[in-house]
Amino acid sequence: MEIRRISSEERLTHAFPLQAYAFEASPAPLEEAEKLREYLPFQEDNLTLVAEEGGTSLAAVSAVPMRQNVRGVLHPMAGVAGVAVHPLARRRGHVRTLLTRLLGDMRDDGHPVSALYPFRASFYERFGYVGLPKRRHVTFAPADLGHLVRADLPGELIWERSGSGYDAYRAFTLRLAAERHGFAVFPDYRAERLRADDARWIVTARVGGEVAAAAAYRLSGYGAELVVDDLLTTTPLSRALLLQFFARHVDQVERVVAGIAADELPELWATDLGTVTESRTRVPNANAPMARVLAVPALAGARVGPGRAVVEVVDDPFIAGTYLLDGRGGQLEVGGDEPGVPRATLNAAGFSALVYGVLDPDDLPLRGFGAVPADAGAQLRTLFPRAVPYLFADF
Repeated sequence: MEIRRISSEERLTHAFPLQAYAFEASPAPLEEAEKLREYLPFQEDNLTLVAEEGGTSLAAVSAVPMRQNVRGVLHPMAGVAGVAVHPLARRRGHVRTLLTRLLGDMRDDGHPVSALYPFRASFYERFGYVGLPKRRHVTFAPADLGHLVRADLPGELIWERSGSGYDAYRAFTLRLAAERHGFAVFPDYRAERLRADDARWIVTARVGGEVAAAAAYRLSGYGAELVVDDLLTTTPLSRALLLQFFARHVDQVERVVAGIAADELPELWATDLGTVTESRTRVPNANAPMARVLAVPALAGARVGPGRAVVEVVDDPFIAGTYLLDGRGGQLEVGGDEPGVPRATLNAAGFSALVYGVLDPDDLPLRGFGAVPADAGAQLRTLFPRAVPYLFADF
């Protein structure tokens, strides 16, 4: 078996067919297969590896060079996607081999973190990934926002097709990526698909001349739903401006369905607002996202608490080692081993859980992620306070 990186053009014959079989309805009509070429510009600098045997591609994996905010620092991030195996070559370890190579290549290229949506979380947990909160969906009737229709709110709304509204929307998401923990953005060549498809409406709320909230959405039909990909807001006022816009659709749609961050509380947006807020996970195609750390020293500078502990990371090809983690200056400092400092032993998933803020130190032994004595747990709890990462990624 040979592992190699394929060119953009080779994706048409070596990767796309495997990925289409794994994730799409099949077999597709020939004319649908021909349309795959249209996707090449949006995968320009993706790293795609294939495992070949006798000239046949047996498995493929890809990484998209994204950016992600981790505790206040915007890092290059490897977004893993397109993990697919030939139906006659499954259960032979090809994905394990390819994924290990892919993550190593991305780390060596300067990507200290990685994220993905798994087909099965337990599989990727063995590669050091830990689960992140899944974004929610809230459903409400625009009629419940009637009080906002005539409200005099300071600010203005701009309504456009996604082709023309792309620049403002993209600039706003880049701003949020610099500010919000867990937020991720695709590279420009991938994000350009929003402009090229021109398949959404975009409404932006502007306060003082600056974009303060945005929503890309589509209408599913008259009397049906207004479906918002992600409701992106920065202040209560900017959120109210978007809700006011949705309220004006009261005689057009029955429901508004919007993607929201896991820490949003839409039941508190307005009085007498009836909401259904839910997040469902299901194997294989509705799992929560996962993330992991690929390089510990690169995390230096993250906004952390004043804790101080030594963490020994074990059983991982990328970050195994012993690290002194010091947050007494408000920003993470990473050093070598030091005696006399509270110490914990973790695997990569356990360490990643602390960095991303999704588990308490006391959770880690219960999940089989390592050993955390009480003194080390107290320091790590202070060093890495719980946080709610919002893994937004432009569609």
